[in-house]
Amino acid sequence: QVQLVESGGGLVQAGGSLRLSCAASGRTFSRHVMGWFRQAPGKEREFVAAISRSGISTNYADSVKGRFTISRDSTKNTVYLQMNSLKPDDTAVYYCAADAKRPGVLISANEYDFWGQGTQVTVSS
Repeated sequence: QVQLVESGGGLVQAGGSLRLSCAASGRTFSRHVMGWFRQAPGKEREFVAAISRSGISTNYADSVKGRFTISRDSTKNTVYLQMNSLKPDDTAVYYCAADAKRPGVLISANEYDFWGQGTQVTVSS
């Protein structure tokens, strides 16, 4: 069992940056594949980025490639999402997710067992 707590959301102007953090409880953080998803009002939850257990492999949605960077710090049990060049379309609730059963980099929400409560990101035009 792992508990996830996101932070770092807020209101930012288009073109600005934010860094989201997701702190994980427990001693098994390094065994979990980690991911970020987002859900805008009236839309389904969508994949944003994911990172492997080692941190070596990453994957991004096409819509955020070149603008967002996922990373993890095992000494702090934390995964980050650095978001640059933000656009109004990036406005959503951002969720952190974790899974310990599957290796690799997971892009489907159905593959994750643990979820945070979400943090709101609002990008004004």
